[in-house]
Amino acid sequence: MIRLDASFSVIDTHTAGHPTRVILSGIPKLEGASVLDKRDDFRRRFDGLRGLLLHEPRGHAAMVGLVPVPSTIADYGAFFISSYVYLDMCGHGTIGLAKTLASTGQITREQGDSFTLETPAGVVTVGLVWSDDGRLSAVRIKNVPSFIGIEGLKIPFEPFGTVSADIVYGGMWYALVDAGALSLSLAPEHASRLMRLGSELKQAIKACIADRPMFASAVPPSVLFYSDTAPGEATHFLVLESNKFDRSPCGTGTAARLAMLDRQGKLKPDGTYVAKNILGVPFIARVAERRDDAVVAEIEGMAHLVAHSTILLEDSDPLRQGFLCK
Repeated sequence: MIRLDASFSVIDTHTAGHPTRVILSGIPKLEGASVLDKRDDFRRRFDGLRGLLLHEPRGHAAMVGLVPVPSTIADYGAFFISSYVYLDMCGHGTIGLAKTLASTGQITREQGDSFTLETPAGVVTVGLVWSDDGRLSAVRIKNVPSFIGIEGLKIPFEPFGTVSADIVYGGMWYALVDAGALSLSLAPEHASRLMRLGSELKQAIKACIADRPMFASAVPPSVLFYSDTAPGEATHFLVLESNKFDRSPCGTGTAARLAMLDRQGKLKPDGTYVAKNILGVPFIARVAERRDDAVVAEIEGMAHLVAHSTILLEDSDPLRQGFLCK
């Protein structure tokens, strides 16, 4: 008889190509009053589960996990885990959660057109668009406020000499870099080169901002290459690591770019911005409200079901922590 150490029920979705693995069962009880507290308790006591659930052979470098937890201040609570870091907020993952809740019947058209979600970054409102036959057809996230940290940061970076980046918060920090200024083409066939350049640039940016208190305890900004294709429209390619890029246009990164465009007065008259991934799938961003120097973005997209499965761990497995190869 096979002896198992653990099992985890999960639902996998993809949002514009990027995966979300919602972990429905198997996570030990977490301590703490807030979602942030529970996330930190998971990181402190159960970080080994992150590799088991997300890394090879059960996942891959780009896998993102979502752990639902109770909330005392919102309808639902959840925190996000990824291959290398913990995410305070994740737009594509929140869209994946909405799809998961709809697929399991936890939310329906009859129950309403929105719910609130407590994340480590704060409470967001998740709008639901239902089709006439009761299916979920789109998700609209009213995100945490987005704001500019550094405008026009100059980074020494060979072989380009100096690279300019805007460092903007959209739930996570992002370095917004104009791909056209570097003669970079954002297309699937260039993904490997873009990841290599982006991860090297990420390290250079980290060194440039190391002495700035604003970023002292934050995850270093990931590099979001953008290429404007029309007024209020662009292609995004977000580099997370040398072996990992966001397949979606990135929800929180799109919120960051929306805030930058709003600061520059470059949005369409209706305040919308269309961000596409390198596969041509869009997120639609809108300015929901403005708060002092911050913008509250609404990000619209959709997720699709991939699998409903049980992840198993045999007690004899020599790779119980999973593995990643760069």
